[in-house]
This record gives sequence, C-alpha cells and structure tokens, in this order.
Amino acid sequence: MELRMLGTTSDDGKCPTLYEDTATGDIVVQGYTVTDSEDIAQLANVLNGESFVRIPRELLTRFAPKE
Repeated sequence: MELRMLGTTSDDGKCPTLYEDTATGDIVVQGYTVTDSEDIAQLANVLNGESFVRIPRELLTRFAPKE
C-alpha cells in the first residue's frame, strides 16, 4: 500500500489524519481507538480484524468531502 496524506485537523502534526491509498483510492483513517465496551456494543456487523477510531467530523468534511 502506498499512502498519500490528505490532511489533518491537528495543530501539532499528530493524529487524527486521513490518508488515501494511491492504488485503490481507499481511505485510511488514523485516530484514537474506541476501547469502551459499551461504545463498541453499539456498533453493528463487527467482523474479526476490524477496529474503530474516533475522529472529528471536520476531518472528513475538509479532506474527504462528498463528490
């Protein structure tokens, strides 16, 4: 996978950040891991190997707007 950084809402260059896989156009999200069991229990159709991160909505609206 070759990633291109799309942007971050962090002032000091730390997460959260969005990346694009240049070969597929898929988006990779860097953020803080959701670990609270009550929060995870609210998620649907969770598959083995999936993880969840929390990011500010602004990260998506600024760097991955709907086309």
